[in-house]
Amino acid sequence: MTLERSEIRRRLEELAEPGYRDFNRKLLPGVEDMLGVRTPALRRLAREIAKGDWRGYVDQVRTAWQQGEACHEERLLWGMVVGAGAGAWEEAAAYIRDFVPVIDNWAVCDSFCGTLKIAGKHKAEMWELLTPYLDSELEYECRFGAVMLLDYFIDEDYVDRALGALDRIRSQAYYSKMAVAWAVSIFYVKMPERVMPYLEKNHLDDWTYNKALQKICESLRIDGQTRAVIRSMKRQAGPAGGIDRREMP
Repeated sequence: MTLERSEIRRRLEELAEPGYRDFNRKLLPGVEDMLGVRTPALRRLAREIAKGDWRGYVDQVRTAWQQGEACHEERLLWGMVVGAGAGAWEEAAAYIRDFVPVIDNWAVCDSFCGTLKIAGKHKAEMWELLTPYLDSELEYECRFGAVMLLDYFIDEDYVDRALGALDRIRSQAYYSKMAVAWAVSIFYVKMPERVMPYLEKNHLDDWTYNKALQKICESLRIDGQTRAVIRSMKRQAGPAGGIDRREMP
């Protein structure tokens, strides 16, 4: 039985909290089509949809998105349903590629990445899928690639390749640069001995490099002595070249 989008939309509207919507709008500038549904509620709904004809539901939301009618929560839910529903790699890969163009803000991107647990079971295939996004100059394609690296590729087999991929990203868009800085910082926090040589010699622009150092220092897993070393590595950078200084993820 196919769950009708109209019924799911009604349930989303019932779950909406105006106060949460107003708070979220401050974190997602420019995203006006949100209802204000909390993430745990969306995840529960995604799991419920995934137990039925989730493909039929995704088809309906895709059509609504193409017509400019799918709200922020429906886009979030779409990504979560794909992560919860797709079991075979070939099918998952097709739905992942189909969803990436839908990503229009950091919340949709990061939520989607977090649901793709299948990546951990198919790392080689996922790496191949990610390559064109990591090489893209589009803001959210780059961010998708970088966040997937920090979510699923921090291990001995992939650390060098992942850092190399992050080093090659040349998108100057704010949310892609922030994702690269975030990813580098998490790689360092989890694998400091492997990542320190990269921090000492890399091709990151000054803004992204310094932001990565800042995020490392903000980690509670870093001791005071290490924090002092990391701070001493900061570059003396000039103006940020038009980079928006919003402190978003």
